[in-house]
Amino acid sequence: MQWFFGMDVRLQALLASLMTYLVTALGAGLVFFPWGLKKGALTAMTGGAAGIMLAASFFSLLLPALESDTALPIVLPVTLGFVLGGAFLAVLGGITSAKGVKFGGLGRGNGLMYLAVTLHNIPEGMAVGVAFAAGAGDVRLLTAALLFAVGIAVQNFPEGACVAFPLRAAGMSRGKAFFLAQASGAVEIPACVLGAVAATLIGGFLPWALSFSAGAMVAVVCAELIPESYAGNKTVASLSLLAGFSLMMLLDIALG
Repeated sequence: MQWFFGMDVRLQALLASLMTYLVTALGAGLVFFPWGLKKGALTAMTGGAAGIMLAASFFSLLLPALESDTALPIVLPVTLGFVLGGAFLAVLGGITSAKGVKFGGLGRGNGLMYLAVTLHNIPEGMAVGVAFAAGAGDVRLLTAALLFAVGIAVQNFPEGACVAFPLRAAGMSRGKAFFLAQASGAVEIPACVLGAVAATLIGGFLPWALSFSAGAMVAVVCAELIPESYAGNKTVASLSLLAGFSLMMLLDIALG
């Protein structure tokens, strides 16, 4: 792993975003098989990803934000950034739920779902990029950022499948359903690099960016992943969430 940790953080962010995108594409690729992913497995993966992302929001984003140097009392940018990040996702959710939005051949239901998934992948990608920028030169923080990216990738697998299968069920060809589903994850690549560049070059931006990304991630988990997993089996979802959170927490402590 030393070759990876020795790279420029922007290149690290690019490689991490390519990983998260490829896992989205793998999930979408299930649409080519006559069998799909069983609902229980999707529930466990979504719940586990929610736990990983909640823990990562604290250990990989909020804690480094609190340790950042800033002219202001650190509690101000961290608190305001967190609130703004959550509000940003809430506004996006409101926009994607607005009536009267047209989505061509996708239909309103699938169109809203597709737009929501694509839009929320933008702050996800930025969060990964910012996490790598925060860990520049620190192996422990870079490892935490890498684990954060893995957590994003884990939840992207069922997400890719959950986008592709409804499109296929609506009558779309397997190839088109796959193309649209993988494209919803591709936005993470430029968003991730942008987050890393901005956090690296703009002085005083880091605590704002870290806390904003944390707020956005917590909003995504609470609004989408947790309800989605609990719609399946609540016991499996709860245990998976706890397992994901505990895994991320233990790894962070062990590596710290």
